[in-house]
Amino acid sequence: MGATAGPVWGRAEQQDFRSRVRGTLLGAAVGDALGAPVDGLGLEEIRQGHGPEGVVDLMSAYGRRGAVTHLTQLTLFTVDGLIRAHVRRDTGAWHPPTDLHRAYLRWAATQRDWGPDLRRKDDGWLAREEWLYARRDPTRTLLLGLGDDVMGTLESPKSPGAAGPEVVPRSVPFGLLVGWEPQLVAQLAVECAAQTHGHPAAYLAAGAYAVTVHALARGESLDGAAQRALALLAARPGHEPVSEALRRALEAVRQGPPGPARVEELAGAGTAAAVLSGAVYCALAAEDVRHGLRLAVNHGAPSGPTAALAGGLLGALHGETALPPAWLAELEGRPTILELADDFAMEMTQGPALHGPSGASPGWLTRYPRDGQG
Repeated sequence: MGATAGPVWGRAEQQDFRSRVRGTLLGAAVGDALGAPVDGLGLEEIRQGHGPEGVVDLMSAYGRRGAVTHLTQLTLFTVDGLIRAHVRRDTGAWHPPTDLHRAYLRWAATQRDWGPDLRRKDDGWLAREEWLYARRDPTRTLLLGLGDDVMGTLESPKSPGAAGPEVVPRSVPFGLLVGWEPQLVAQLAVECAAQTHGHPAAYLAAGAYAVTVHALARGESLDGAAQRALALLAARPGHEPVSEALRRALEAVRQGPPGPARVEELAGAGTAAAVLSGAVYCALAAEDVRHGLRLAVNHGAPSGPTAALAGGLLGALHGETALPPAWLAELEGRPTILELADDFAMEMTQGPALHGPSGASPGWLTRYPRDGQG
């Protein structure tokens, strides 16, 4: 697997890209945090607890306002794995799915009471961030898929019947590989999703989401981005549930004002494909980021994954400055997310200057080791 030649980056293009990277990662995390306190609740339960409009602001979960879940944790390790994959490319050891699997194993190590403590290991900086060791209800499917060193593949996936929505949010960083061709972005997202979720509708939903974000990061409209995902899906065996879910989202926007019932109708099945459908609908129907995320949270379908996906789409579409500042101010881990986002943007736009044949930055290689075990 390889990337095509990347774009030529002028200063304005670099600034726009960094804003979209920040917007995507922060937007996904804010959506996750907004949905976390009510994930798994029905609409009436949400309204009973939070008033007739439901959740309109960040609430407390896990003992603090703005707390994120395992969805955001895994997304950050995806970013870390992608940076390391690009750094390792200099060595000729270029196999991004393996680099991402190593990154996901580093996340899994943060969730265990036993085994090596990565905070004491010289293995990059992200795994030394204390707040990432909090356990935020990771699903059994994730823990099983990453419970040993064996990497699930499309030919031999982990949990072949698993189709849960938690596989999709961690795929948002793949969409930020703007120098890659869309089909390669889709393939990487699909292969990495199969490491934990083996149902075609799950890993193809991850691929479709990544391609949609990819088109947005390149400046396309959300409708056009979803159409691009549909076109790429058409050649994939088992694509029908995901393609149908995306078409339903596109059609629902034209069927009247948005509301909880329509989101629940799309996302209510709780599968990866269904939640992707609900998230795309919320982003398409959104008047602004705040409206879109509230729409993505207040319904009886999975609130956390739906809002995380919608937040990633809206962030990629509008960039960092469109996100509500008051929500960002209380977001757990915001300094880490910003640091990682800026590192990713720098690697994608200026990687050769950091670790190319003409020289390398020792500090960068300490942050993102490229040895075979990193």
